[in-house]
Amino acid sequence: MIKWAIIFAVLSLVMAVLGFGGLAGAFMDIAQVLFWLAVIITVILFVLGLTIYKKIT
Repeated sequence: MIKWAIIFAVLSLVMAVLGFGGLAGAFMDIAQVLFWLAVIITVILFVLGLTIYKKIT
């Protein structure tokens, strides 16, 4: 998911340089959503991993 966020961020930068302001903004919004979604999923899985680990041992 982070890979897609980076791809959309790079696309938005390229479009901003070429003058496509509306599309660049849309791609940057998508990149931000994907990045924060990946961070949230990572934190949730980390917390679940810690709780499951404590139950096993």
